[in-house]
Amino acid sequence: MSGDDIFQLFAFLLPAVVTGAVAFYFFRLHTRNEDGRRRFLLQKDSQKNALPIRLQAYERMALFLERISIPSLVVRVGPKSADKSDYENLLIRSIENEFEHNLSQQIYMSDECWNVIKAAKNATIQAIRKAALSETDSADKLREDILNESMEKASPSATALSFVKKEIGELW
Repeated sequence: MSGDDIFQLFAFLLPAVVTGAVAFYFFRLHTRNEDGRRRFLLQKDSQKNALPIRLQAYERMALFLERISIPSLVVRVGPKSADKSDYENLLIRSIENEFEHNLSQQIYMSDECWNVIKAAKNATIQAIRKAALSETDSADKLREDILNESMEKASPSATALSFVKKEIGELW
C-alpha cells in the first residue's frame, strides 16, 4: 500500500467516522431527553396520587391537635374518680394514645412539621403536669386549674395547627 492509498482510505474513513460520532452524540442527547421526560411524567403522576394521601395525613394531625388542645381535652376526658393523680394520668394517657394512633402520619409531612407537632404534644403534657403540682386536692379542682391556666396563655396546639396550615399552603 502506498501513501496515496492510505490517504484515500483515510479520506473515505473520515466522513464515516464524523457522521458516526455526530449520530452517536445526537442519539445520546435524544435518549437523555427521553429519560428526563419519562422521569418527569412519572414524578408528576406519583405526586398527583400522593397529594390526597398527604392532605389526609395533615387533616389527621390537625384533628389530633384539636383533640389535645387543653379545653377540648378536659371537656372530652372527665375524671373517673376524685383522685387528682389518676385524672392527670388519664389525661396524659389520652394524649399519648392519640399520638400513637397517628404516629404513621409522620412519613407524609416534613420533619420540621412533625417536630412542631411533637413539641405541642409535649408542651400540653407539661402544662398538665405543672397544674397537677399545685395544692389541688381533687380531680375536679385540677380540671379547673388546667382550664384556668390554659386561658392565660396561647395553646401549644394552636401554634402547631397554624404551622400545619402554613405547610399545607406550601403544597399548592
